[in-house]
Amino acid sequence: MRRYVLHTPFSIYHFEASTWVHSVHKHTYFEIIFVLRGNGIHNINGNTYAYSDGDVFLLGPEDYHHFEIAEITEFCFIRFNESIYNVPTEHKEHTWQQIMKTLLYTSSQSRGTIVYDKHERKKLHNLLWVLEEEYENQQSQYFELIRNSIMRSMMIILARNLFGQIPNSPILKDSVEAIFMYIKQHIHNPAELSIEHLADVFNYAPDYISIFFKKHTGESLKQYITKHKMKLIEARLLFSQLTITEIADEFGYTDESHFCKQFKKFTGETPTAFRKRD
Repeated sequence: MRRYVLHTPFSIYHFEASTWVHSVHKHTYFEIIFVLRGNGIHNINGNTYAYSDGDVFLLGPEDYHHFEIAEITEFCFIRFNESIYNVPTEHKEHTWQQIMKTLLYTSSQSRGTIVYDKHERKKLHNLLWVLEEEYENQQSQYFELIRNSIMRSMMIILARNLFGQIPNSPILKDSVEAIFMYIKQHIHNPAELSIEHLADVFNYAPDYISIFFKKHTGESLKQYITKHKMKLIEARLLFSQLTITEIADEFGYTDESHFCKQFKKFTGETPTAFRKRD
């Protein structure tokens, strides 16, 4: 499966399509997808949703998807790394940080479009219009400040709609989507992602949960957890000011040497070398 990489903290991709030319793929970043007009099918993590004008989707690292376009569709993709929300510790607002953490690491993908109310959609589309206008002048000294303010407003509106809605298709406790959600919510705590612990949480035998996960995703449970964690670490290295020690600590590594060895095994580079990429 192809993996798309974002080499900057933020980008906007606005286009029309009558045929979806991309194969099923994953990302290393987050993605807000606006459907401005058109209709068809959006396949996300093996789930199928009809889409139409005004729909808004939120995807995270390791989610995989593709579109089946029935009527020519105008899309706008906002792609970003979590780093655009990094602010100095003394300026962090607890409520805002909790909203972001919950929104970005909750499996919203099982619910299809996030926003149904026409007034809420209008607010988001107005914000999108301003954001695209500002994006045309990225060299402005005010661009990052304006971008972050607009994105913050967008994400709060998305959170309000996501957490206030009743899912059309509840996530079953024994589904792969439930396991995806649990992994994303506990990615910083290795003890809660051991095969034994996951098996206990989902009431499976340790051997069976691995078989179950691989049957539905095509990759092993351990491989998925490692890839998801490493892609988040890559974003930290490229787009945050955190030291390697701080990143290792954030993801539950008690030994920085072990962290560096595991990262090099996955990427072929040490964290220091990876961070120095142009």
